[in-house]
Amino acid sequence: MNRLFIFADFSIIHGRGERIYCRMFFYNQKRTGDSKKMQQMELFDGRPENAEGRLPREVRTYDFLDDLGIGYKRTDHERADNMEACNEIDAVLGVIICKNLFLCNRQKTNFYLLMMPGKKKFKTKELSAQINSARLSFADPEDMLKFLDIEPGAVSIMGLMNDKDHMVQLLIDEDVLEGEYIGCHPCVCTSSLKIRTSDVIEKFLPATGHEYRTVHLVGEE
Repeated sequence: MNRLFIFADFSIIHGRGERIYCRMFFYNQKRTGDSKKMQQMELFDGRPENAEGRLPREVRTYDFLDDLGIGYKRTDHERADNMEACNEIDAVLGVIICKNLFLCNRQKTNFYLLMMPGKKKFKTKELSAQINSARLSFADPEDMLKFLDIEPGAVSIMGLMNDKDHMVQLLIDEDVLEGEYIGCHPCVCTSSLKIRTSDVIEKFLPATGHEYRTVHLVGEE
């Protein structure tokens, strides 16, 4: 499958004075027997003006960030619950959305949120040795909803604001911390955010009461 990506950047002033940074994102998708498909996404400053039709967990994310004075860019899109879809959103945001994995030990007594570059392959043995937790596996969707108020496909560091009892330990691959920005979902997979890494580390995490542990993942065979 061949794709041709085309971008056009500009800004406009919305009716209420809101500046919208628009990145027109088009791609031609070529397949036998398929017609050309076109997709358009816009890049906005901050929260949506109208919260109608948005889940409460998404709106709470914007409230939490705004209360902390954290600025962010936002784009809305179709459901993006896999890395291929996220790659297309990355191009609009201008930042790579992290791979976020919700993990637990065999006894389900320790839960972890791992942030790592999307292109790295996850190997449980490699991580287990660093955090001294044997037999890591993906946690159940029920636990994801219980601790992070997030459903599969929308796992995000933003969910830590819902972990009031600090049951989830945050693990961040060192390569993620080197980037100026972090791309993530606002607890739903139909919108994506671009936030400064320093704001996430220095403002967001302290406000949630969570610390993080840096890990070194190679991901090679």
